[in-house]
Amino acid sequence: MHIPDGYLSPQTYAPAYGVMIPLWWRASAVLRKTLRNRQVPILALGAAFSFVIMMFNVPIPGGSTGHAVGAVLVAILLGPWAAVIAVTLALVVQALVFGDGGITAIGANCLNMAVLMPFAGWGVYRLIARGAPADSRRHWIGAAVGGYVGINVAALGAAVMFGIQPLIAHDPAGRALYCPFGLKAAIPAMCGTHLLLFGFVEAVVTGLVVAYLQKVEPSLLPARKLSPPYQGGAGEGSGRRIAVIVAAMIVLSPIGLYLPARFGAGSAWGEWSADQLAKLAGYVPAGLRHWAWNAPMPDYSLPGRESAPLGTQSVLYVLAGLAGVALVVTLAYVMRRLIWRTPVETDSSMDASADDT
Repeated sequence: MHIPDGYLSPQTYAPAYGVMIPLWWRASAVLRKTLRNRQVPILALGAAFSFVIMMFNVPIPGGSTGHAVGAVLVAILLGPWAAVIAVTLALVVQALVFGDGGITAIGANCLNMAVLMPFAGWGVYRLIARGAPADSRRHWIGAAVGGYVGINVAALGAAVMFGIQPLIAHDPAGRALYCPFGLKAAIPAMCGTHLLLFGFVEAVVTGLVVAYLQKVEPSLLPARKLSPPYQGGAGEGSGRRIAVIVAAMIVLSPIGLYLPARFGAGSAWGEWSADQLAKLAGYVPAGLRHWAWNAPMPDYSLPGRESAPLGTQSVLYVLAGLAGVALVVTLAYVMRRLIWRTPVETDSSMDASADDT
């Protein structure tokens, strides 16, 4: 679902940035009013969780892959506006450092995965779990259903962005200048795989984590009411438990390499290289030839090591996970110091935040 450079026309990615800039501003304003100091580690670790879970590539029949995102989980723990910031941090680090997603497409990717997904998923969770006590199974069921719905809404957003490219940008011969596959191909390909598989992966991940937190740290869940969802008593213990989850995921992240290799799966739909696209479409769109961002750790590896033995790639993958998590967490704290004022830790401030949700 990470749209690369060269797949979207300026008529698409520029408006996406235009939409995201005020949304980023709004998210920062909401968190400035509502996020408490002891919740900042949860935000940083939520961004780290989203970063790492996207490294777990799952193969599907037909030779493609996909992954969970984790945006709905962050929305459940801290609210959808916090998820906007957390997932944005993950996507920016992925694009700039690892070449996962395009630089020009950051706004589009954030619109799909950091806005559409958490707000849609959180809305579903709110409908199912509203007013439920902390130990109610309605929380993990709502989380699972919300995760499923959220990622499918994001997939539909990406499919539409891909699919309109041949309509709005083509040469005199009618060949697309950017993504060459129209809506009739993009929507079934993107939405079909997410409806049938990746949505369930997202549901399982989100539901399991919420069920785990119900047992070990129920104060993280908005158990009394869901507007606003910022009232959990997140403390040092909460941060340690989420940090353990993230650390375990980093160690296990090479599964995201082994499974696609085991089943012969290639790139995710819409994330092909120029050579791969030439085989699929019969030509390389002109727009795709104009972009060559040299990421420091391309494909979560090192330059020139992308074809190394699987064991070597696995070690580099873990190191990339560690580096990415360190960067995401650091950025979260930098933003906290530079942008957000010291939050007022009172019930009145939390009640006032209801209007911002």
